[in-house]
Amino acid sequence: MRVDVVTIFPEFFGPLDVSLLGKARERGLVDLRVHDLREHTGDVHRTVDDAPFGGGPGMVMKPEPWYAAMAKVAGSGDGRPRVVVPTPSGRLLTQSLVEELAAEPWLAIACGRYEGIDRRVIDRWADDEVSLGDYVLAGGEVAALVLIEAVTRLLPGVVGNAESVADDSHTTGLLEGPVYTRPASYDGRDVPAVLLSGDHGAIARWRRDEALRRTAQIRPELLSRVPLSPRDRQLLAELDLAFPLPPPSVAD
Repeated sequence: MRVDVVTIFPEFFGPLDVSLLGKARERGLVDLRVHDLREHTGDVHRTVDDAPFGGGPGMVMKPEPWYAAMAKVAGSGDGRPRVVVPTPSGRLLTQSLVEELAAEPWLAIACGRYEGIDRRVIDRWADDEVSLGDYVLAGGEVAALVLIEAVTRLLPGVVGNAESVADDSHTTGLLEGPVYTRPASYDGRDVPAVLLSGDHGAIARWRRDEALRRTAQIRPELLSRVPLSPRDRQLLAELDLAFPLPPPSVAD
């Protein structure tokens, strides 16, 4: 996968040289290119913003450097990248959207600042406007880091054991349950006996049960989107939940 990032703070993306993504870049699994928006300005001050039409506080990123930067990025490869703009007014970044983006061969991320990017840039270039959640950051760089790590860890070969991402929180629709490692007893607390039993069926059922419990306690609204077996429903009924379960479907 190729990922291009356009930003006024290229140094923000130093963390992408470390951990799994850094290794993926070294191995050629991810082609990450960071572009300085200011290189596409035409004045000595390298100006990228101006006052908003209609008045109001703050500044707005100018269209000219963005058009130039995006044209250069889009013209530097085969086809056209899928362009993503992080913004608090975009659609929520979910695991399903991450999986959708991970299937793309080429992504470009446009990092806004100030009061945002001139709308004409979005209308001309953007395919997606994406939000991390219902809050506001100072710019799109942090969101871009999150997006890049979430997407690239799904690429073949990036994570050493591909099965390790299969049960991640939200991948199955549920939050992931607790995990343990050696020693089996520590600080007076023991690892659940089922995990030491060697009974893979019982272990799988325990993990499913714990995922259901954790989801019901922390994010119960997620249960409305998860197919529930009769056993799942029995477990949730025993928890005396303060919300109604969705009615069984044919898939259940």
